[in-house]
Amino acid sequence: MKTLITWTGEMAFSGTTPSGHEIKMDAAEDVGGKNSGARPTELLLHSLAGCTGIDIVMILKKMRFETKAFQIEIEGARSENHPKRFTDFHIHYLLEGDLPEDKVVRAIQLSKNTYCSVYHSLNANIKISYSINGVKGKQDL
Repeated sequence: MKTLITWTGEMAFSGTTPSGHEIKMDAAEDVGGKNSGARPTELLLHSLAGCTGIDIVMILKKMRFETKAFQIEIEGARSENHPKRFTDFHIHYLLEGDLPEDKVVRAIQLSKNTYCSVYHSLNANIKISYSINGVKGKQDL
């Protein structure tokens, strides 16, 4: 996979993904940006949520369970010192449908342990916890 981003002035960059979608990134105004795009760290959170979400929908579909609605809220904690890396994530899965909890947990585990390339591209020392429809998972992933 290869991509190209172009500086568009001040602190802003724009690029087109290999699949043809435009992404705009910028810094906050208090650090010299114009807030004309997402922060790269915000996109990292979106990437992790999107990757695990796609996996879970596909896995549940293979298990012959229909997901009626699905949202993912992800929160990342960052170190206070530079490079201010993410130290842990909590992923809250909000699902609707006739979905047995054990099957959803299995889909989450398969995403984390086998399929989600975004997760596997991150530092292995990042802690990830989860909850499903407001109920905290029994263990961290």
